[in-house]
Amino acid sequence: MVEAGFGGLGGVPVAEFWDARYAGAPRIWSGEPNVALVRLAGGVAPGRALDLGCGEGGDAVWLARRGWRVTAVDVSEVALGRAAAQAAAAGVGDRVVWRRLDLGVEFPAGMFELVSAQFLHSEVELPRVRILRAAAGAVVVGGTLLVAGHAAGPAGHGHPGLVFPSAGEVLASLELVVGGWEVVVCEEFERSVRWPDGSVGVRLDNVLAVRRLGAGGEGRSPDSPGGGRV
Repeated sequence: MVEAGFGGLGGVPVAEFWDARYAGAPRIWSGEPNVALVRLAGGVAPGRALDLGCGEGGDAVWLARRGWRVTAVDVSEVALGRAAAQAAAAGVGDRVVWRRLDLGVEFPAGMFELVSAQFLHSEVELPRVRILRAAAGAVVVGGTLLVAGHAAGPAGHGHPGLVFPSAGEVLASLELVVGGWEVVVCEEFERSVRWPDGSVGVRLDNVLAVRRLGAGGEGRSPDSPGGGRV
């Protein structure tokens, strides 16, 4: 069941925008988990996971199959319906709670061993930095915040009007307490993609993973460079 609890943001009908986008095609995403998640969470002992902007559920289902208890959040009811159907077909529907939330208005309660924000970009207003800071606050001691995003896209396959921060810029924007977090990875990477026109190419993305070390890690400090501890 999809739980209610979403709202508008600055007068922009965020839910309507994303529902319309998902309703415009039988499927938007591949259904496969994101490569950064597989790479960095594949060997981690399962616990509680929070999937922010879960879309059609590829990451949430992958996590649930590996024993995680997942809270998966998206603003689109259409996407969540598809995600729940995918989880049921995979036999893991009882391991995922699907929540319809506008993260610009409300952040899900709870603490998690893994908080994942994969490509949390939007063509409508989205307070991404504030959401990611809240995400850091939802990580338990010893847990990980994992953020993946696009870097600059190739000509003809970009997102006009969107600015994609680097992994280092994402790290700095979190303002994590010095000594409270360990930087596991902060880098760009390439992956193969198939574009909407059917051509195959390479996309440049970036990924940040930070592990919380102590109870004070929910606070923030002035901007600090990436690498090692912050």
